[in-house]
Amino acid sequence: MEDTKGKYLNPKADLTFKKIFGEHEDLVMSLLNALLPLDEGKQIEHVEYLTPEMVPENPGKKNSIVDVRCKETGGRHFIVEMQMNWNNEFQQRVILNASKAVIKQLKGSEDYSLLQPVYALNLINDVGFDAGPDEFYHDYAIVNVEHSDRIIEGLRFVFVELPKFKPQNIAERKMMVLWLRFLTEIDRDTETVPQELLENPDTSKALKILEKSAYNEEDLRAYEYYWDAVYNERGAIRHGYKQGMERGMAQGMAQGMAQGMAQGIEDTKRDNARRMKDDNMPVELIAKYTGLTVEAINSL
Repeated sequence: MEDTKGKYLNPKADLTFKKIFGEHEDLVMSLLNALLPLDEGKQIEHVEYLTPEMVPENPGKKNSIVDVRCKETGGRHFIVEMQMNWNNEFQQRVILNASKAVIKQLKGSEDYSLLQPVYALNLINDVGFDAGPDEFYHDYAIVNVEHSDRIIEGLRFVFVELPKFKPQNIAERKMMVLWLRFLTEIDRDTETVPQELLENPDTSKALKILEKSAYNEEDLRAYEYYWDAVYNERGAIRHGYKQGMERGMAQGMAQGMAQGMAQGIEDTKRDNARRMKDDNMPVELIAKYTGLTVEAINSL
């Protein structure tokens, strides 16, 4: 568990990430301009927040809550997500949420020409791509297979693997380096903040928001539960992988791995929910931090 003994909280936690980038338009705009592959002269100048809930057209399907969703006034739409543990479902969820963001732009029989591009920025505190150890930035667009310079505009996906980031590998984009240093170097053990982060007005403001003294007891408790859930899920994924390998010898490796990982993650969610209930945490918050339904939590 990541405790709260230091001056700062970790910016990658659900609570802090949404506090910084989901409540301060100037900071999310700075992050997007720094990390997205925007053409020269097409930087974002103003954004407004949209509801983070992506309600599906089919009421039988589950809703999805993204970390931050915003758009330019009358223009492009942006989704920002922080993913702590890589899993195969995450990539599919990114595609689904971006597609929903396109669909939700039109009402009734409005003209397709009104559709605006959607950019999905996904920050991953894990290694999820089979790429070189220094390849931390992955930019995906809809391209012609034979002529990759021919792009269909409308959807753009960017994945940033934070553990692979090294400042010396990218010197020409100062704000990208500063924001990625902020996300990778600031945590509960931080005693001395890099001077570059203190001098920049955007990262300096974000640091003030991260100060532990700005959060109440309930916030800090939720923060600690979040890290418990993250580490337990990571352990469950590893355990599920090992269990799946063993089961796969008899049942088929792919099926066994999937079953083991799924069961391990589900068991971890239920264990975390029971602990939260024992501490009298509100059911709505338990649902938010575990992903379980209210009905499932009440039945524990």
